[in-house]
Amino acid sequence: MRKRTRAAPAAGLAGSLLKEILAEPGRLPESLASFSLRHLGPGVGPRVARLREAHPEADAAALRALVVSRGRRAVTAEGAFVGGPFLLLIPVAFCGALLTQVRTVLEIAAVDGRDTTDPQRGAELLVLQGVYEDTDTARTALDRTATRPGGDGDRGRVAGFRDLIIRMAKLLGLVTPDDGSGRWVRVGRWALLGAVFLVGLVAPLVWLPYMAHGYYRGTTNMTDRATVFYAGSPDPRSRRSRQLDPVMARAGLKAFGSVLLPTVALFLVIVTDIRIADGRWPVVGIVLTTSCLASGGWWVWLHHRQRSSRA
Repeated sequence: MRKRTRAAPAAGLAGSLLKEILAEPGRLPESLASFSLRHLGPGVGPRVARLREAHPEADAAALRALVVSRGRRAVTAEGAFVGGPFLLLIPVAFCGALLTQVRTVLEIAAVDGRDTTDPQRGAELLVLQGVYEDTDTARTALDRTATRPGGDGDRGRVAGFRDLIIRMAKLLGLVTPDDGSGRWVRVGRWALLGAVFLVGLVAPLVWLPYMAHGYYRGTTNMTDRATVFYAGSPDPRSRRSRQLDPVMARAGLKAFGSVLLPTVALFLVIVTDIRIADGRWPVVGIVLTTSCLASGGWWVWLHHRQRSSRA
């Protein structure tokens, strides 16, 4: 049972975090930092100690590389769960990924000998996320969050929920600020996102490689900043080689299967000329809906089975 608690602590806390930030969506970063210190901070020290025991020959740099590799893979796997028919689960998936990402940063701090229950770690997290420029300002904001009552003004529920999702995506590194790219490059990125979204409504698992890549990139950038902050310089061993990551490979294969299923089904409809009331479009609609639910249901079942196996 103890092993199961360590397997995916962020997953069980995602729902609790979502309830807390929904009470005051405008203060998502501060609420995330405070929540993480309370629920993840106490367990990070023992977790890093166990990693040291398992790798007695590893120095601090090697331990950081192990922490980053393990955390990045966990965040990527959590983020890849977001798919077409599961758009309503995006907030929960984002919360799980955020907590896993924050835990990785706290582990990097623990490798450096920092106390992961100290409120200063929360202020440092806000600086690493780019929310505040210095830890003094971040610490003041955290103290204000702890004493300020909930509520988010007169914002409508839909608008507030939309803004919350955007804030989560920014914290995760899925949505990045203007990086100086040209206008057509930015248009191309948004066009790709729109195309993936539309195709994902029919073949939901096409989200897998797209989201997995976004989480991988965002977590890599975050852990690089944390390594520089706590260790003083980037650690090349914390970056993976250019070979394809197994998580990304599996995501690509599942996405290919998601596209293949409705494609084959439509081909069979055309070849067999199946009709309902002398029309082919009702059959097409039924086939697309069924294939979407089948591939989505298969992914949910597989995701839960993998979690149970790890536990």
